[in-house]
Amino acid sequence: MTITIKKVSNKKELKKFIRFNYYLYKNNAFSVPDLYDDMLNTFNKKKNAAFDFCEADYFLAYKEGKLVGRIAAIINTKANSIWNKKEVRFGWIDFIDDIEVSRALLEAVEAWGKARGMEHIQGPLGFTDFDAEGMLVEGFDQLSTMATTYNYPYYPKHMEQLGYKKDADWVEYKIYIPDAIPEKHQRISDLIQRKYNLKIKKFTSAKKIANEYGQAIFELMNEAYSPLYGYSPLSQGQINQYVKMYLPIVDLRMVTLVTDANDQLIAVGISMPSLSEALRKAKGRLLPFGWYYLLKALFMKRRAKVLDLLLVAVKPEYQNKGVNALLFSDLIPVYQNLGFIFAESNPELEMNGKVQAQWEYFKTEQHKRRRAFVKKID
Repeated sequence: MTITIKKVSNKKELKKFIRFNYYLYKNNAFSVPDLYDDMLNTFNKKKNAAFDFCEADYFLAYKEGKLVGRIAAIINTKANSIWNKKEVRFGWIDFIDDIEVSRALLEAVEAWGKARGMEHIQGPLGFTDFDAEGMLVEGFDQLSTMATTYNYPYYPKHMEQLGYKKDADWVEYKIYIPDAIPEKHQRISDLIQRKYNLKIKKFTSAKKIANEYGQAIFELMNEAYSPLYGYSPLSQGQINQYVKMYLPIVDLRMVTLVTDANDQLIAVGISMPSLSEALRKAKGRLLPFGWYYLLKALFMKRRAKVLDLLLVAVKPEYQNKGVNALLFSDLIPVYQNLGFIFAESNPELEMNGKVQAQWEYFKTEQHKRRRAFVKKID
């Protein structure tokens, strides 16, 4: 049967693009739906600051008049410039188990990229690192997180059949909260704090942390993450957007900053209760009752027993010196008091030994793996 590819050209079609994922995974026990309103903002050129340096179009696949797939085509000009590449990204890819559907979707992105001078196609990736990255290749029986996407096991099989190769892998861990701070961990924490005259900063006001350190948090992220796969530094517009978007909703007990003797930010750890079950109950909608499930997960006593590690960043000159131990020596008692059982690491690059070394004193379980694929455009 002929597959028809249609470019999204109005809000009605964009709604179909966003909600296709929910309908495809409606009865799946491990998929966590995106919030519809967040996705509308993500794909809106006036509301997403990433469009200052990104170009994108979105495509729908139809078979016998029925919607059977979706895909986004993205060019991040900043990332291409930094990494000296000519790559078009594909993202938000979903399709039924039909190789002709996945082929037609990816060929649409290849043609779109080729017309704009691109030489390779890579993904799944979003506009920036704040969007979900990678296709699940292990851990299909594990609940997804707010920061990641779930996909059926046939997805990577299609990619391989269509000639795509591994470009990068991310691994994810369950990190079990210990009954006490590991002794060696505490020793390193105490030593590093004295040696470099470091201070732990805690806040009780979202407005205060945003005013005093909001800009510095995301500048630190740019500095710490710059060597990582495909990373493009956040623009000032994105920093402004994320300070307003994220800092007001985090539980500040689970936010720890570390500063040096001159009060300069050198490390940050931000975590929050898992919203996975809440998002499933909300079915990707804030209204009419979705807001209740999310607020309950964030702030009520009977919250989830799982937490998400959203952001851990350390200034490059302090990496491998034990600063991560200082962050988690402060956060572990908080996690214990709030009754968390384990943390989701969220994706960490397979070859990023610095990040994975910070879990060596904890009981961990690597339970998921996801992959970015690449292919030369013919």
